[in-house]
Amino acid sequence: MASIIPVEDFDFLVFGATGDLTLRKLVPALFQRFRARQFSSACRIIAAARSDLTDETYRVRAEAALREHVPESQLEAETLSNFLQLVFYTRVNGAHEDGWEQVNAVFAGAPDHVRVFYLATSPNLYGAVCNNLKRHGLVTQKSRVVLEKPIGHDLASARQIIEDVGQVFSEKQTYRIDHFLGKETVQNLLALRFANVIFERLWNADVIDHVQITVGETVGVEGRGDYYDHSGALRDMVQNHLLQLLCLLAMEPPISLHADALRDEKLKVLRALRPMAPHEVGHLTIRGQYVAGAVAGRSVDGYLKDLGEGRTSDTETFVALKAEVRTWRWANVPFYLRTGKRLPQKVSEVVIQFRDIPISVFPPEAAEMQPNRLIIRLQPEEGIRLAMMTKDPGPGGLRLRPAELDISFEKAFAIHYPDAYERLLMDTVRGNATLFMRRDEVEAAWLWVEPILDAWANNAERPKPYAAGSWGPTAAIALIERDGRTWHEELG
Repeated sequence: MASIIPVEDFDFLVFGATGDLTLRKLVPALFQRFRARQFSSACRIIAAARSDLTDETYRVRAEAALREHVPESQLEAETLSNFLQLVFYTRVNGAHEDGWEQVNAVFAGAPDHVRVFYLATSPNLYGAVCNNLKRHGLVTQKSRVVLEKPIGHDLASARQIIEDVGQVFSEKQTYRIDHFLGKETVQNLLALRFANVIFERLWNADVIDHVQITVGETVGVEGRGDYYDHSGALRDMVQNHLLQLLCLLAMEPPISLHADALRDEKLKVLRALRPMAPHEVGHLTIRGQYVAGAVAGRSVDGYLKDLGEGRTSDTETFVALKAEVRTWRWANVPFYLRTGKRLPQKVSEVVIQFRDIPISVFPPEAAEMQPNRLIIRLQPEEGIRLAMMTKDPGPGGLRLRPAELDISFEKAFAIHYPDAYERLLMDTVRGNATLFMRRDEVEAAWLWVEPILDAWANNAERPKPYAAGSWGPTAAIALIERDGRTWHEELG
């Protein structure tokens, strides 16, 4: 078990502190790190929003969020009380002039603290908030700014946000957060590849047939309809989460785990992605939109009804696509990516499908041979499984059957792994940018995704419907099966 390394004293200011992200993720993550004694009672958590609240009324909201999202067994009364005393509220409109005197007064008491400014707001406000921080003298050498995805809605808007924020914060002070990169299993990809020669020697086109990346959600838009309808699955998930996973899988070994060494290799992968020509997009991508169906035995409405009565929309809630990485290591190895809402299972996993054996020495009646698969599960149960063929135990001839070597991290180490935000928030305080995206990564990802968006916009065809509770449109099955392959799917 890794030891807990305390961080320097800090002030953590969250803009958009009354929103769902802050109360559901950030407050519980900070509480867990306080409970683990990773930071001291000299630190402060400053909630900033436009609502007219006091410290006490916000603490009531924070406590309610903790009771909803943290197991009761972990809410020790004294620890909870001590944590809430570190929480303060200030009324301010981050993009306007109102309320900044109060913010200045809060920070005046601790000029030497690390200052983390977390922007849990709409991305189009990032530049204005950062400019106000600078104008009111709140940015110090020990300041960091954390930006939630998406960074823009296309390449031009992403570059504008990057430039606006860059006028105030240097690249070393800017942390573009992708919570997927904070998951234990995602980081275990580095250990799996670069600490185990058995896998790294096999990690190439000679041995691997194809790679699948699946991120499935059972939920619909869940009150985020207005945001999601202007985003869609490609912007919301593929441009960041799935492409970042692809980078970690496909990159070359970095010279070290220094932040820029790692991100240099990820950038090379993004630049090696084969661009899709407009006439190829319809063949290499599938977009879908869920209609009414049943998820986990419960009837649910379709996307249009979730948006509101009378609404129409061509926004995709499902994407499947085939990508290629143009390097010697990955020549002719397709990467199949898919993500969607209202799928049968909440699951994030990577499947490394190895090639078939060149020739079988076993008689046909012994078994139907199946190629080896390495299954890396990010959620719901983080772990790694290796599927292989083994002898069926017992006498009576040589019969084969598939079996799995299974490592469940929680069972193997008898601990509950921290939430991804816990690790990432403490990394911002430490100034460790390894698990955050650099500006050129963001731009390279948009550069690859944007032609797909343009081709969809120029095509009158609507997203293909799929029933809620299914694995997406049937065309997504055809996308992979026309190559003689099939999606890895399992329930439970």
